[in-house]
Amino acid sequence: MARTLTVVFGSGKEFEFTISQAELASIGEEAAWRWFDKEYTELDCQASSPVGKVLVIDKILNVAKFSGESRFAGDTAWAQDYARHAARLLDRDKVRVDVGNAAIGF
Repeated sequence: MARTLTVVFGSGKEFEFTISQAELASIGEEAAWRWFDKEYTELDCQASSPVGKVLVIDKILNVAKFSGESRFAGDTAWAQDYARHAARLLDRDKVRVDVGNAAIGF
């Protein structure tokens, strides 16, 4: 069954991605973690936890936030990679990444 991941920015702009089972199967959980670790570091994201612990939800939200709406709009290959890796880690049928409200809903 395909998964749907939607990324929403405060401007009201939404980016919706459909990820097939084949795409999900091609990405291991460890590879998805490595992808987000790399992006998180390259974007110089800041930990939202005062003790410095970074949860998967924090990484997914911050990579979207620090990448910005323009990257989702202008770099469709990167945006699809983001969606595939996030869908793999969250393992839910429908996910809504609300960057403006710093929330992930299922």
